[in-house]
Amino acid sequence: MKIKAFFLLIPVVLFLASTKTYAQSITSQIENYLDNLKDSEFSGTILVAHNDTIIAKRAYGLASIEYDVKNQIETKFNIASITKMFTAVAVLQLFEQRKIALNKPIEEYLPDYPNQIVRNSVTTHQLLTHTSGLNNFYVNDLAMIKNKDYKNISDFISLFAKDSLLCPPGTKYNYSGSGFVVLGLLIEQLSGENYYDYIQRHILEPSGMTKTSAIQVDSIIKNKASGYTSEFGKSENLKRNDYYLTKASPAGFYYSTIEDLFKFSKALRNYQLLNKATTNLMLQPKVKGYNTHLGYGIDIDNRYNQTIIGHSGGWYGIHCELMDFLDDHYTIVILSNIDDGGKAGASKVADYFKILLADKSENE
Repeated sequence: MKIKAFFLLIPVVLFLASTKTYAQSITSQIENYLDNLKDSEFSGTILVAHNDTIIAKRAYGLASIEYDVKNQIETKFNIASITKMFTAVAVLQLFEQRKIALNKPIEEYLPDYPNQIVRNSVTTHQLLTHTSGLNNFYVNDLAMIKNKDYKNISDFISLFAKDSLLCPPGTKYNYSGSGFVVLGLLIEQLSGENYYDYIQRHILEPSGMTKTSAIQVDSIIKNKASGYTSEFGKSENLKRNDYYLTKASPAGFYYSTIEDLFKFSKALRNYQLLNKATTNLMLQPKVKGYNTHLGYGIDIDNRYNQTIIGHSGGWYGIHCELMDFLDDHYTIVILSNIDDGGKAGASKVADYFKILLADKSENE
C-alpha cells in the first residue's frame, strides 16, 4: 500500500512543480518586459499581482510634462469609467439589503425623476447593463461639461434628463454614462447618504483604498498626474486636458493609484464588499457589449483562452485598465495619463498581458 501511495503522489508532485515553474517563467517574462519598457512608449504606472501578491510595480514617464515631474508608484491618476465599478457595487449592496429590486422601474424609488418615460419604464438592471436607452452625456455634451461647478450628483441630471431615449428600454446595448448617474441618484435616495460619502464609507474604506477620491479637476493635489491627449492617437502634439473633465460622477473620473485599485480588486473577488451570491450575480454575463460581455458594471471578456474581468477607463488624456485573469489568478492594473489610438501606450501594454496570459492574437 505504501508503494502504491508513493506512485500515486508522483503525478501530483510533478503537476505542482510544473505549475511553479510556469509561474516563475511568466514572472520572469513580465519583469523583463517591464524593465525594458521605455518612457517614450508608455506614461503611467503598472502593477502586476499573482495569487493576490504583488510581484511587480513600475512607474514611467511624466506626471507633468511642462514641469518635468516624473510619475511615481503613488501617483494618482484619473480612472475615468473604472469608477462605474464602485457605483455598481454600491447598488448591489443596497440590493443585498433588500432596499432595491433590480427589475422594477425606477419610479418606485425616484418618483420625481424629471423624465416620465425613463421614470416609468427603465429598471435598475437596465441601468447597470447599459440597456436603458439613455445616452452618454459625456460624449454628447462636451461643450457643457467644461463647467467645473458640478458638485452634487443632481447637478449632472440637467445635461441629459430631457433627451430622447436611443432605443426602447431593454432592447439594445448603448454605453451610457447618463444611466450610471441615475444609479447615483438611486444610491443617495435609498441609503440616505450623499453619493460620495457612501462610496467613501462602504467601498473605499472597507477596501483599504486610502488614496482614492473624487477631487475637483482644478484642485492642487500632491502627486496627481495631469492628463495629456493625443486625440486618441490622431495627433503627435499632446495637449493638456483640463477642460473635457468634471468632478467625479457615478459614471467616472475618480482619482486612484495602482495599489488602491488592486485592493479594490481583492476586496471584490474575496467577498469583502458583497456576499458570494451577489458577487456571482455581478460577474454573470448579462449582455453583449461592443467588444465583451458585461455583468453588472463590469466587463466579462471571454474572447481568449481564459476569462478576464474588470473595466477600462478611457477619455481625453486617460487610459486605464483593471484586469483580473481568473484562471491563472493574475491581476494587472495599468494607469496612464496619455490616451492612445489602440495600438500604442496603455493599449499596447494591455495587449502584451492579454497575449502572454490569455493567448490573444497580436493581430486582433
